[in-house]
Amino acid sequence: MSKSLYFRRFSGVFYGTAVKLQRAEKNHYATLGLDRRCTLAQIRAAYRVLAKQHHPDLNPNSPAAVQRTQELNAAHEILSDPERRAAYDRELDAPKKTFAPARSFKIQRNIPQDVHLRLDDFLRGTTREVRVNDPANSNGMEIYELVIPPDTAPGTRFRLPRNEPFAGGLVQLRVKALPNFRFKVRGSDLRCDLKINSKRAVQGGVEMIRGISGAMLRVPIPRGVERGAIVRVPGEGLPKSRGGRGDLLVRITYRVEIRITRARK
Repeated sequence: MSKSLYFRRFSGVFYGTAVKLQRAEKNHYATLGLDRRCTLAQIRAAYRVLAKQHHPDLNPNSPAAVQRTQELNAAHEILSDPERRAAYDRELDAPKKTFAPARSFKIQRNIPQDVHLRLDDFLRGTTREVRVNDPANSNGMEIYELVIPPDTAPGTRFRLPRNEPFAGGLVQLRVKALPNFRFKVRGSDLRCDLKINSKRAVQGGVEMIRGISGAMLRVPIPRGVERGAIVRVPGEGLPKSRGGRGDLLVRITYRVEIRITRARK
């Protein structure tokens, strides 16, 4: 391959690459259309070709040619000097600080919160005072009244419109059951344990248990009931979201009688 042919081919590839890289990011390697693995001979050859191509004498009245020639001279001056090139490479490898454009944040006007109620409050209804202490509110504490009607189901959500300066926002409240030492809540159903004696387990019958409303409930015990069996008392649980009430699930427990006597010889 002749030297002139090499330069023509090199020049053609280089020119298109240089223009594209220069627009993306100005650096001396991009100015010469080379990557960082290039040799000193390639740097000098690229400089000669481009300096001749963009020389102001060949491009009269062209400010772009003058600027391009200045960039080529600066790139060649640094990259052709091994010490200056090494320092420049270290500069390229140093982490660059990037500044993200400022984002527009949306003010959060809605506040979610859970409200814990006693089991009988779901049946009878109740009223709660809701205090919102929002540091962003220059007017101070916000006070609202939450009215929970009778027969409210667990998980029901209430929305209280907020006052200025957060008009349009909501205090979003969800009612949940407080822990109870006798009853465990499973949705709208309640679970509890009933301990009976072994005689009742054998013969069956009826046991009485106090429900969440305070009334005494009849729990039918099947004859020969097994330990851990569940007896369902319909309609004695918590209110349902679509009306009616869940069930009371009573788990039967008892102690099996064991008699130990002296063995006869």
